[in-house]
Amino acid sequence: MPTIFGDRMTAPARRFDPAAAEMTAGSFPAVRRLILSHFRNYAMLRLTLNDTPVVLTGANGSGKTNLLEALSFLAPGRGLRRARLADVDMLASDETTHWTMSVELDGAVGTTTIGTGRDPEATGRDRRLVRIDGAPAKSQSALADHLAVSWLTPQMDRLFTDGASGRRRFLDRLVHAFDPHHAGRVNRYSHVLRERMRLLRQGHADEAWQRALEDQLTTVGVAIAAARRELVERLAPEAAADCGPFPGALLEIDGEIEAWLDDDPALVVEDRFRAALAAGRSLASGEAGVSPGPHRSDLIVRHSKKSMFALYCSTGEQKALLIAILIAHARLRRAEFGAAPLMLLDEVVAHLDEERRTALGVHLTALRSQVWMTGTDAALFAPFAAGAQFFVVSDGTLTQH
Repeated sequence: MPTIFGDRMTAPARRFDPAAAEMTAGSFPAVRRLILSHFRNYAMLRLTLNDTPVVLTGANGSGKTNLLEALSFLAPGRGLRRARLADVDMLASDETTHWTMSVELDGAVGTTTIGTGRDPEATGRDRRLVRIDGAPAKSQSALADHLAVSWLTPQMDRLFTDGASGRRRFLDRLVHAFDPHHAGRVNRYSHVLRERMRLLRQGHADEAWQRALEDQLTTVGVAIAAARRELVERLAPEAAADCGPFPGALLEIDGEIEAWLDDDPALVVEDRFRAALAAGRSLASGEAGVSPGPHRSDLIVRHSKKSMFALYCSTGEQKALLIAILIAHARLRRAEFGAAPLMLLDEVVAHLDEERRTALGVHLTALRSQVWMTGTDAALFAPFAAGAQFFVVSDGTLTQH
């Protein structure tokens, strides 16, 4: 059975209290200065900014999304396109030139300079370097000490209709904003799972080796499931509350490990998971799906007013549900950490009517977080006109207006 949160049969949803949030809010993330070099269609870009929303408009293909992608590398991982680092290097640039980015950030610990880019020394490998105030970071997870980043792209419009893997990645990004070690656990689990599948397909019979891999899968896998389950449980009341024209989203996490955690402590669930993995060794196919695990979990979303699964909602309703979840997530993070994420919203107003565009402006402004938005028509961003920075993007150059 799915683990269900935020349903109308549970406790009433906690609604956002702007006054309470104001008391807990500290400095909020804002990019004050940006220097970008050899990134996709940007040979060199220098921007000086204030902390208000940033609106990028221009024709398709001008580089709006590329700039959001660059900023998404302020979070650990492969960015909002999940691209290979080498593919991000500027097209037609010299082969020895690698992309770099430097930002001056107002964040959780004050003003910080963050630099990142593809490692020129990592021959034949995709490796990203991170420097914080000039000092090399031990890992990308150090970025989470300074800010969280969330994003919404047109490709995510199919989140509810495509396979579960995209929803798992979406949920894991939400978790990572609260738990910076979550991404490392997910990467580790995926690596060990692939190794186990390879051995099973090859008929490898080393009992000790299999047990060692399964011990890792159980420990890391239960930690992943517990983190997802806990975040959904905390987020559900906020997401279930209607945000004006944006519907509340009822959240469920559907997974065997998560369901086991409803009834038993983590150590008992680890033993149960370990036994299931051992039993699955005898299956000849060796496919990942023959055993339970967080690689099979799914995030289920329902429209609160209609009690309809998002899968069956209209395209506009699905987009509204996604926006509602991101706003709820940002509110929760602001309430718990004093700062909402830096938000990157690509073509966010494209399918919104005037009422929802106006409401979006109100909700995003209340978050007190710098929001970056793109679109082809500046007129659609009228709700932000009085308090935003507008730039026209053309062939990798920006002009403020």
